[in-house]
Amino acid sequence: MNSNTQCKSRLYAKEIPIFSSLSDDELEEILNDIEHFCFKKDDIICLEEDYLSKLIIISNGTIKLSKTTHEGKEQIIHILSVGEFFGELSLFNDNYITNFSATAVNNVSICVISKENMDKVLSQNPHITLKILNGVSKRLMEVENLATCLATNDIDHRIICMILEFIDKYGIDKDGILQVDIPLNREGMANYCGVTRETISRKLSKFEQDGLFEFKGMKKLIIKDLDKMKRFID
Repeated sequence: MNSNTQCKSRLYAKEIPIFSSLSDDELEEILNDIEHFCFKKDDIICLEEDYLSKLIIISNGTIKLSKTTHEGKEQIIHILSVGEFFGELSLFNDNYITNFSATAVNNVSICVISKENMDKVLSQNPHITLKILNGVSKRLMEVENLATCLATNDIDHRIICMILEFIDKYGIDKDGILQVDIPLNREGMANYCGVTRETISRKLSKFEQDGLFEFKGMKKLIIKDLDKMKRFID
């Protein structure tokens, strides 16, 4: 399936939340103004301090938003998946400069709407603005939660917070068993929590031995004791 077909199917299936209230005719009009791009794993979509004047919506795959710390290390601040978007602040600010880099975690397809075309969409459908602002608010809350998490010296707490976030975003109940497809590899999880790769591997193994969860392969997690995990961060 090419990126154009993916985007169209996502739109009509209402999998892109900001456009979920539009009619098929309105969706068709938006599709006429959308560009489609594909990226391979580890491809850079934009860099910190790039000028950005587009709304970028994920049609397929996963993208990480990250910043470079003063020590020159990567700090992941958001993981975005299908239906989520970034670049929304450029819609409300001319000459917007990004404060993050965006990188493909796996093979990714994106839909891109220019500021000019998005202005037209918003003028005709002002309720979409509220959905975008809701997305911004959610992301700001995630940044606040991340900052709070990183402020603690308790590494176990940081890692459990990350796993709970992944459960909230990617967890599915399959025959009464809570499963999570982890979007990051060990290095990515380490960069999200602000620890070393060796530390994340050691801590995940410990939590697994303690019966909190179980890995099936490298990226599928079976949750064994969600209540205990939640109590861990109370």
